[in-house]
Amino acid sequence: MVRVKLLGPIQVYADEGTPVEVGGVRLRMLLARLALEGGRTVFADSLVNGLWGEEPPADAANALQALVSRLRRALRGYATVESASGGYRLSVRAEDVDVRHFEDLTARGRRELAAGRADEAATLLTTALGLWQGAALADVLDAPFAAPVATRLDDLRTGAAEDRCDAELRLGRYGEVLADLEAAGAERPLSERVAGLRMRALAAAGRQSDALAVYEAIRERLGDELGVDPSAELRETHLALLRGELETPVERAEAAPSRLPARLTSFVGRDKELGRLAAQLVRNRLVTIVGPGGAGKTRLSLEAATRDRAHARGRVWFVPLAGVSAPDQLADAVLGALSSTDGRLYDAGPGQRATPVERMAGLFGSGDALLLLDNCEHLVEAAAELAAELLDQLPELRILATSREALAITGESLCHLGPLDVPTGSPEPAEAAQSPAVRLFVDRAVGVRPDFTLDDTTLDAVVEVCRRLDGVPLALELAAAKLRSMSVEQIARRLDDRFRLLASGSRTALPRQRTLLALVEWSWDLLDEPERTLARRLSVFPGGATVSALEAVCADPSLPAGDIPYVLDALVEKSLVGTVDGGAGEPRYRMLETVRAYAARRLADAESTDAVTQRFAAYFLALAQEYEPPAYRRAAACDRGLRRRARQPRPRAALGRRRPGRGSGRTLRQGDVLVLGDQGDEHPARHLPGGGRRAGLPAGAGFHGGRGP
Repeated sequence: MVRVKLLGPIQVYADEGTPVEVGGVRLRMLLARLALEGGRTVFADSLVNGLWGEEPPADAANALQALVSRLRRALRGYATVESASGGYRLSVRAEDVDVRHFEDLTARGRRELAAGRADEAATLLTTALGLWQGAALADVLDAPFAAPVATRLDDLRTGAAEDRCDAELRLGRYGEVLADLEAAGAERPLSERVAGLRMRALAAAGRQSDALAVYEAIRERLGDELGVDPSAELRETHLALLRGELETPVERAEAAPSRLPARLTSFVGRDKELGRLAAQLVRNRLVTIVGPGGAGKTRLSLEAATRDRAHARGRVWFVPLAGVSAPDQLADAVLGALSSTDGRLYDAGPGQRATPVERMAGLFGSGDALLLLDNCEHLVEAAAELAAELLDQLPELRILATSREALAITGESLCHLGPLDVPTGSPEPAEAAQSPAVRLFVDRAVGVRPDFTLDDTTLDAVVEVCRRLDGVPLALELAAAKLRSMSVEQIARRLDDRFRLLASGSRTALPRQRTLLALVEWSWDLLDEPERTLARRLSVFPGGATVSALEAVCADPSLPAGDIPYVLDALVEKSLVGTVDGGAGEPRYRMLETVRAYAARRLADAESTDAVTQRFAAYFLALAQEYEPPAYRRAAACDRGLRRRARQPRPRAALGRRRPGRGSGRTLRQGDVLVLGDQGDEHPARHLPGGGRRAGLPAGAGFHGGRGP
């Protein structure tokens, strides 16, 4: 047996789904004419008239017999064309011809609707309409029999679509059919039934003025073009609307299918961020989660969306943009997520062409909705323009975006997302386990190695991993994955070569999320050349720097000092550089350790490091000399001055880059030595006589204390 599809191009399938090739237009005409009867006999005269019309061949009977023979060969092994008294029949069941199946479903759906069983009617009619794959009898419309049949089927399709909308409205699903009704109204402006359904849907959506406008428009059009008044039924709908008596169906309360990606791992931490984000989504129509790569912006947005009021109603759409390479592909990505898969992304009716935003507005329909635009940073201008247009045209739409920089449009509310908190001091296992960073690492570690526990033997290494990876969630997950082949102590010891170490993430993740190097490179590639230059040079500051320090150390003819504050602002906007309170009202700018390690590599590759390190050492030498006191008397003043001005955790790193007799010729004489503690701000500078505590300094690194060697 075979299945025959006529609601679109003519297609034949065997029972197991194998396509059966039927070549030749005339042969497909014969197949279609026989299939329309659903296994019943078609007389030969009717076949001749249907295939050739008023111009049959001279020997029509033989011509028909030849066509039948060809069709038998094409269907051999699948179906037969049997000779019957005075004609032929195709051995096919009525339910295996999509036209007959459509007619049956449509009739049953209409009966269910008349009986008040809207749910069953909606299901049957939706199934019926889903059988259509294009215009009925699309590739045999030249056959004399085809045009009347296609017209009848189109009329049935129109009626079924209207019945489905009626059923959906009775179920309270006005948001799902309003776009279809608007398109039907544009296509059939004189249809009173469509007008009535539109009025009911608009009223249910709270758009009474638009519903009244629909009535006025069709009343004028009926009078101008046909010279008639609206029907009594439509006038009653209008009167009920005016009186506020039009029944507004209540939407069904059951949860709708989710359009969000399913969770594969647990969600750890971020309770404060979730609360703040929920409040922002109530107050604002555009919220953007901004933060560095790997901070978990996508995961936080998905978690917030599942808790949003629109999710239970199936009114949340997720659009991943990481794979969208060009701004002109953005609209198609959004339309695809809105399930516009009919191949007519921008059609608005016969002879009409909708803009992308107009098409999106139609697909969103009315009612509260939430759109997630994920990973906007490489398309930030296009994403900003699209968001602004959508928010302008759809007053009930809210947008939650994730990006490494803000969209920067009016009405945007930012949710800044940084790394997870890491333990401080020397915590006990129970105390460390309260840290979100440690909890995430242990959770992912147990997934890789089920017997892994946080105890006295693993505590120090776990805390070190979390601290050195700055609590960045993706970096911690990559580190935990290494437990397949290493101990946590081995992982901690190898973090100096972190890009080589953390290079085996999930095979199904986005390419930029599979390795630590790819994660940073994604952000780096979005920078322009001045931003890359400053980022490279900022890497020589282990603990960050003030603007004045950056101007002194990083400026040269290719990056003037006057440009540095503005380039620095761009790096902060793009989440490559963060700010911390530097005291005295002046912020200090620093990179996450992983970003700094990458920038240091690029510095070594892109330019000579000697010029930068010489300016670095000269700046801190001059700074120390400015605050250099006589022995013993002004140690406290020196300490406070360096802490306020430098805010440099390990200025000894600068001294380590200078050796006596190198660079500008300035030598560091033995004598009183300024020594900085290993932990920078935690251990102030001390001015000690006679070389003092030299253990923390590289050989030959000292400050001139006023006495000759």
